[in-house]
Amino acid sequence: MITTARSAETRKICDAERVAGVRVGFVPTMGALHAGHRSLIQRARDETTFVVVSVFVNPTQFGPHEDLTAYPRTLDDDLRICEAEGVDLVFHPDADEIYPEPPRATIHIEGLTETMEGAHRPGHFDGVCLVCTKLFSIVGWCTAYFGQKDAQQLRVIKQLGRDLDLPVDVVGCETIRDADGLALSSRNAYLSTDERARALALPRALRAIENGSSLEEGRSMLADVEVDYLVMVDPDTLEPVAHGPALVCGAIGVGATRLIDNVTIA
Repeated sequence: MITTARSAETRKICDAERVAGVRVGFVPTMGALHAGHRSLIQRARDETTFVVVSVFVNPTQFGPHEDLTAYPRTLDDDLRICEAEGVDLVFHPDADEIYPEPPRATIHIEGLTETMEGAHRPGHFDGVCLVCTKLFSIVGWCTAYFGQKDAQQLRVIKQLGRDLDLPVDVVGCETIRDADGLALSSRNAYLSTDERARALALPRALRAIENGSSLEEGRSMLADVEVDYLVMVDPDTLEPVAHGPALVCGAIGVGATRLIDNVTIA
């Protein structure tokens, strides 16, 4: 397994693989890898020939009062997981490599980023779009794999790729859950035992709505947590709808931890 912290080296290696006729798969991450990331890597391994994983905690997608400094950084463990999963190249730049000077460019996807996460985390998706554009440029033509747990992000990145003709095919992969139903997230590590038990209200509410309960009934199941939103939206426009096919998306706060999840209903 190759590891590098340099953009130019990453670009050179990936270009050489493509010249040799190899299909490149790419899994962008912020590290603290878990079974959900493993599933993305495995999908890339199954569908492509040369698998690249990036590990970069992107500062431009964090707000001023969010958990950038506290976000878990476990590079040694991440490298062991990548090697065990057969990753070919890990790109783990520091912030100065990606942003050698404060960026002046802004990439905003209008119409998809004003609600849900965009409403509660102003500027978040602009930061996501900026770093993804840079990473896709560095890795070059590839198939990139993202989790469906971040459904709004997935939709935004697909639009980003189309609007800017970026050299990427974006693939969404199913949400991976623990045995108790909680969607896997690097932020789950913040939860105490009691907080985790309370956090399970979100997947239970989503599952109830998936099985026919109303949004109001789902919201009533979230009385013990702080609710940012629980909404039913069109999967393409992300506009509110009254019935399926739809995404039901929720975000809650439990203690100091913020969690998101979603389900698809027919």
